[in-house]
Amino acid sequence: MRYQIRHTTRYLYPETVSLCHNRVQLQPVERADQRCLRFDLTLQPEPNLVRSYKDFFGNWIHYFEIHKPHRKLEITALSEVMRMIDGTPTLAPSPPWETVHATIHSADSSVETRRSLLFSMPSPLVASEPALHPLADQVFTPGRPLLAAVMDLTRLIHDSFAYAPGATSISTPLGQVLQQKAGVCQDFAHVAIGVLRSKGLAARYVSGYLETQPPPGQPKLQGSDASHAWFETFLPGSGWFGFDPTNAVQVAGRHIVLAVGRDYADVPPVKGVVTGGREHRLSVAVDVVPLAEELTMTPPAFSPDGGATFLTS
Repeated sequence: MRYQIRHTTRYLYPETVSLCHNRVQLQPVERADQRCLRFDLTLQPEPNLVRSYKDFFGNWIHYFEIHKPHRKLEITALSEVMRMIDGTPTLAPSPPWETVHATIHSADSSVETRRSLLFSMPSPLVASEPALHPLADQVFTPGRPLLAAVMDLTRLIHDSFAYAPGATSISTPLGQVLQQKAGVCQDFAHVAIGVLRSKGLAARYVSGYLETQPPPGQPKLQGSDASHAWFETFLPGSGWFGFDPTNAVQVAGRHIVLAVGRDYADVPPVKGVVTGGREHRLSVAVDVVPLAEELTMTPPAFSPDGGATFLTS
């Protein structure tokens, strides 16, 4: 599946901002199941400095500074992405979760498996919570195959937690989400990650997009899509497998990956500081549009900035 994604973030300030430093994580990652064929980043007003680099997790970071007075900041990322998986994936066979745990924590494991150990530990937004253990014990019964148990966990979160926009914010503690049993995709991913880590298993947070369909007979509204989040778990020898508890599905071709990290704190789409401006108004518009499978261009070769094109106006 091939997609074009337009993600526009707009900040409006009641007073003049004299200086801003920002970093954006809006360039889809390159991996075995995904190619980023094009990435354009448009910044208004024109930045005084732009720098691109990869973070610890392999995500592209585009950092910029604006030194001139302004009362509006607009960041538009335009991407073209090829997803290499289609349809609904079949759940792969896997060893018992206890075997996976032992392999991850073994000193004789492969380099990739040892790297996954980081994702079995608590992180800033996914702390160890006693309330995670009852959920874990429901699905990680003795001898249960890892991926089958994770699929059951995905369905359990979907069935047990209410999708309630506005019930949480990016700063809502995991313990509160577990108590109120309501939240959004970010919260559900954090719950799943916490459950897996409570069993010593590796799980990471994924930010991205999901192609959505309008109701039957209605046109798709421009800007009506949104960022999405899910999680991946690690199976030694096979790699990372994605699951979406918001929709109770295994991740497939309609899920487009932006970035991965320990939790949301590692992958915010936009993060920065400003001088002045007071309180701001934020608006975000996202469009995920499927394209014809035929490529309209040659996939780019490697470049130090990830092939990003920076546009100003």
